[in-house]
Amino acid sequence: MRNILTFFCVASLAFSVCAQNQKYAVETVAFYNVENLFDHFNDPDTKDDDRTPTGRDKWTEEIFEKKLTNTARVIADIGTDIVGSPPAIIGLSEVENRYVIERLIEHPLLANYKYGIAHFESPDERGIDVCLLYRKSKFTLLRAKRHFLSLFDADGDRDYTRDQLVVSGLLDNELLYVIVHHWPSRSGGQVRSEPKRIAAGELNRKTVDSIRGINPSAKIINMGDFNDDPTDKSIVEALGAVGDKDKITAQTTFYNPMSSFYSRGIGTSCYRDKWNVLDQVHVTPSLLGESDTSWYFWKAGIFNPRYLYNKKGRYKGYPFRSFAGGKFTGGYSDHFPVYALLIKKQ
Repeated sequence: MRNILTFFCVASLAFSVCAQNQKYAVETVAFYNVENLFDHFNDPDTKDDDRTPTGRDKWTEEIFEKKLTNTARVIADIGTDIVGSPPAIIGLSEVENRYVIERLIEHPLLANYKYGIAHFESPDERGIDVCLLYRKSKFTLLRAKRHFLSLFDADGDRDYTRDQLVVSGLLDNELLYVIVHHWPSRSGGQVRSEPKRIAAGELNRKTVDSIRGINPSAKIINMGDFNDDPTDKSIVEALGAVGDKDKITAQTTFYNPMSSFYSRGIGTSCYRDKWNVLDQVHVTPSLLGESDTSWYFWKAGIFNPRYLYNKKGRYKGYPFRSFAGGKFTGGYSDHFPVYALLIKKQ
């Protein structure tokens, strides 16, 4: 069953729609950086030594199970206040491997929703990947592929990072593309590391142009931890994501609804008391504007209920991360999830 929402009076929709008591199908598409969801086994091919029972973080099976539960709880809660159930589609970053993803969707909090997985092992040196989870009853996977981001460090050596995951499928029999990212970090400083994210933005844009070359009206949702804010060069110039609907042109790659949060000082992560909106969801202009027959973008949000905030200590008010000072805190992640709501008239 699709989720049906009746709008009696919603300010963001036309008054005539409210007055007519129009019914809509509503689905949540989300993204969540889960902060190092590692298993407790040592992988000799990756730098996961800290996340083992004898490693720096004393990452035991008990901690792994608690981390799974916390992550599953967050996913199960996203969008339920509006849609009544977890996301139809959700991208994740910082998952170690297929095993942890399978364990996650099998968790009792998620098992009934029967999530499918789109995932590839990336060449990232830390051993972390991105993936896409989709509810099989709502989304039919057609194709999943990865786009490799070629980077080099100052010495000319290959700098391995996460792939960009490109998925196509049918949401209620309508073709939808979803691209999941975790762009290079700000390690070494934002300015010094910026060229790597600009390269990621250029690759992202190339992918979109390729899809549009085949299907000019393709509906594409772009999501991830971009490690840059909505106003940074990698997002605005390299990718071409616009935060103002009035400035959208035929050449615009994406509309970025997360810009409004950033301008109001509302963030998804916090560093040295400054809130950033590193986690974003973008939509192509083809998803904007009402439609009588197909899905279109309604609004975006940051999922930040009270239990995801740190309630005490030096980092009170920050996201309640799962590790700090080399210890498991019992928390969730150092990032808040983000989401977009898609609606369709019934």
